Amino acid sequence: MTNNEVRGSQRLQTLLHHLQSSSNSISITNPIEQISNSKPNNKKAAVLICLFEGQDGNLRVILTQRASSLSTHPGEVALPGGKRDESDADDVQTALREAKEEIGLDPSLVTYGITIIPVVGMLSNKDAFSPVLDSAEVEAIFDVPLEMFLKNDNRRDEQREWVGEKHLIHYFDYEVENKKYVIWAITAAILIRAATLILQRPPAFLEQRPKIWGGITENDTILLQRSNSQL
Repeated sequence: MTNNEVRGSQRLQTLLHHLQSSSNSISITNPIEQISNSKPNNKKAAVLICLFEGQDGNLRVILTQRASSLSTHPGEVALPGGKRDESDADDVQTALREAKEEIGLDPSLVTYGITIIPVVGMLSNKDAFSPVLDSAEVEAIFDVPLEMFLKNDNRRDEQREWVGEKHLIHYFDYEVENKKYVIWAITAAILIRAATLILQRPPAFLEQRPKIWGGITENDTILLQRSNSQL
C-alpha cells in the first residue's frame, strides 16, 4: 500500500488527508528525541502511534508491555519502536521496522500521515493484523481509546522537580481482560500531545510538561488563569 492509498472507513481517510495536508505546519515535541539529544553518543529513536477504528467507531492506539527480562524499563507500557539502525532511511522506517520486529506488524498494513517523530500511522484493516510478539522484548500487546489521553477519567498525576523546575508526570490506568496497565511518563506525554493534535482539542487537565518535553502549553496557561480567577 502506498502512502496515498488508504483502505477502511471514511473517518480514517479524512484523518489521513488532514494529517498529510497539515504535516508542514504541525509539530509534536518528542520527549524521546529531546532526551536522546541531551545525552552524548545516544542513537536516535522513533516510536509508532498506530491508530485504528474500533467497533464503536472511535480511534484506538496500539500499546505494548515491555518484557520483564529487559534491563531498562522492564514491564512498563510503551509504544512500539526503538533505536535507529544504520540501514534505516528515516524515522518512519525505524518505527515500522521496530513494530514489525516487536509485534509482527506488517509495514504494508500501515499508512502514515506524519513523517516526524513520533510516526503516526493508520491501520486501515485491523483484522489483517495478527500480532506475533518478540518475547525477548514484548510481554503483551493491547489497545486503548485515543480519547482517554484527553480525559480526567482514570488519570492521576505526580508533581516532580527537575533542574529547579516543577512539572507533572501523568499516569493513566487501564484494565482489559482482568489485567491492569499503567501508561505514564514519556509514553503518556507523547500520547497526550498526539491526541490533542489528532482529535483537535486540548486535554481537560493541566499538562505542565518539563521544558525538555516542550514546557507549558497554551491550554495550560488558560487552565491556570481560570484556576487563579477562582481563588
